[in-house]
Amino acid sequence: MSKRAIILAGGKGTRLRPYTIVLPKPLVPLGDYPILEIIVRQLVDAGFDHITMTVNHQADMIKAFFGDGSKWNVKIDYSLEDKPLSTMGPLSLIDDLPDNFLVMNGDILTDLKFAAFHDEHVKSNSIFTISSYVREHVNLYGVLEVSDQKRLTDFHEKPVTRFEVSMGIYMLNKEVLNYIPHNEPYGFDTLMLDLIKAEKNATVNCFDGYWLDIGRPDDYIEATEQFESNKHLFLKDV
Repeated sequence: MSKRAIILAGGKGTRLRPYTIVLPKPLVPLGDYPILEIIVRQLVDAGFDHITMTVNHQADMIKAFFGDGSKWNVKIDYSLEDKPLSTMGPLSLIDDLPDNFLVMNGDILTDLKFAAFHDEHVKSNSIFTISSYVREHVNLYGVLEVSDQKRLTDFHEKPVTRFEVSMGIYMLNKEVLNYIPHNEPYGFDTLMLDLIKAEKNATVNCFDGYWLDIGRPDDYIEATEQFESNKHLFLKDV
């Protein structure tokens, strides 16, 4: 079965400055490889044979690095945005999407099994599948619980809150395109609310492996350390 992936690689990466002053965020290196090359290698290993990169900011640098994908034995082409279209808007510019396809951000380090994620979505007949992850947030302060009479009723020292969040990795059925306006900014958040309103709720698959969205300098440092220490988790034959 042919497998198609769309990688969102058009952002400016402003939160990751100063690393993105010269390079677009997808080309910032983790060890010997740009993060986007790690993703491409993972998708190829998972059987994806056609990758489309949605590009905008510093598009020429990304296109020059990846070319037609022959170096990685995969077809790579590009969809150029003439204005920022958020996360889901770029899909409206791609006219040859198959019945089911993967969409993901181009700045993620994970050991998600992409082939299994793809196949499970296809079998489920879901319109949209989200790969999710549980994050823990430690409150930096002691939390007071106070009654209406201003009496302390309980106290929690730096409580931990657990959130289930999107990993920025999705499987979509082509039916989703009916909800996405053409060449207009349209985000994941708006799409999810529109699908809920239409009673076409997305499926959520919680992942318990490794995942990091490389959005800030601290995240980049952690991702570099993790990749250098555990390359075998992310890439074969390295």
